[in-house]
Amino acid sequence: MTVTIVGAQLGDEGKGGMVDRWSEHVDVVCRYQGGDNAGHTVVHEGETYKLSLVPSGVVRGKTGVLGNGCVVNPATLFEEIDALRERGLDPDVRVARRAHVIFPYHRVLDGIEETAKDEGGEVVGTTGRGIGPTYEDKAGRRGLRVGDLVDPDVLRDKLEYVVPQKRALAEDVFGAEVGDEFDVDALYEEYHGYAERLETEGMLVHAGEFLADRLADDRRVMFEGAQGTLIDIDHGNYPYVTSSNPTAGGAATGTGLGPSVVGDGEVVGVVKAYLTRVGSGPMPTELAGVEGDTPGYEGDAPDEVEELASYIRDEGGEYGTVTGRPRRVGWLDMPMLRHATRASGFTGLAVNHVDTLAGLDEVKVGHAYDLDGEERHTMPATTERWSECEAVLEDFEGWADADWEAVAASGYDALPENARTYLDYLGDELDTPVYAVGIGPDRDLTVVRTNPIE
Repeated sequence: MTVTIVGAQLGDEGKGGMVDRWSEHVDVVCRYQGGDNAGHTVVHEGETYKLSLVPSGVVRGKTGVLGNGCVVNPATLFEEIDALRERGLDPDVRVARRAHVIFPYHRVLDGIEETAKDEGGEVVGTTGRGIGPTYEDKAGRRGLRVGDLVDPDVLRDKLEYVVPQKRALAEDVFGAEVGDEFDVDALYEEYHGYAERLETEGMLVHAGEFLADRLADDRRVMFEGAQGTLIDIDHGNYPYVTSSNPTAGGAATGTGLGPSVVGDGEVVGVVKAYLTRVGSGPMPTELAGVEGDTPGYEGDAPDEVEELASYIRDEGGEYGTVTGRPRRVGWLDMPMLRHATRASGFTGLAVNHVDTLAGLDEVKVGHAYDLDGEERHTMPATTERWSECEAVLEDFEGWADADWEAVAASGYDALPENARTYLDYLGDELDTPVYAVGIGPDRDLTVVRTNPIE
């Protein structure tokens, strides 16, 4: 059987923690899209592990797979594997031969292009990890795949074809000075070395075949999405999106398994009890903004709103795992969640950070939008129209802080009554049951009502 974990908002919902929580019951965890722009935090036995590429299940000793839908930076991959080994873990990670490879020139070009967009007022807010340029090369049929690295002749031939194009782009179009990131010989030596390690450690697989064989042997497979629905290149608020499909459909194209395999399993949407965002783009339920990210924001929010946003941000640790940037903070956005539920077909929800909101007298929810004087319950298709939406807020009574360890030990009914009212509203509006409630960073601080694996 399979279970797919999908971010239901703008990323940073706590997917890594849910993958870790439920991966106890699976044999394989497969990332199906994205690269080392993801930030998944796992807390195990008091130890915090911040992963950007390695699938979160490796902390539990599960086999991790980077599917063909991923873009892989080998340097990051081996840095993370080595760091985990230094901490006493023995990560078993496999990499799809069809996955595309991030090269240093991709990262350089990512930074150059983002700077150029910033000067034109069109900054997207990428992590600068080379993700977009790598997917561009994939779509342009000039990318190099992991399987290309192990054939020295193919590797050199493809580098000699693509690197001069990238150097010309950097120098002639953007007027940048280039270094070894655009040197064929240097790149060949570095990436040929990665290929030798991938082969020596038996990490290369045909992902679809590898996963299908395990399912045929009645193994349990979890598909781990990165980022969130509203950053999906097809279903997100374009152009403020990533370059892949975090929605459940990406689990099929990004692994080599058919959509019926994904559809026959559980699809769990992970939701933060409020909303956060890193980078630019609309956010109708936003409280106070973040300078440099929130369009048009100059630190002019009322003091009480600034204080509320800062409180939630600090209580929730709302700073990017990869970048360290402060996240924009807002109330829960129901039109966004209705859109996400439809796009991925959630069978259940995992709602995190319920404890973060404890202590507030009042909690608000963006129940709908007001657009041109009409109430809308789902998102407009274009970012321009979304930016014109105003949140129609509903008020909920807040809940007091609690002994969250005791609550986790006792179960759902031990949650504060007002928190349960809030969660019941969420499940009813989306017509999707709440499977789990996150009330702290440790895996034991999760109230599980339904285990999607069992």
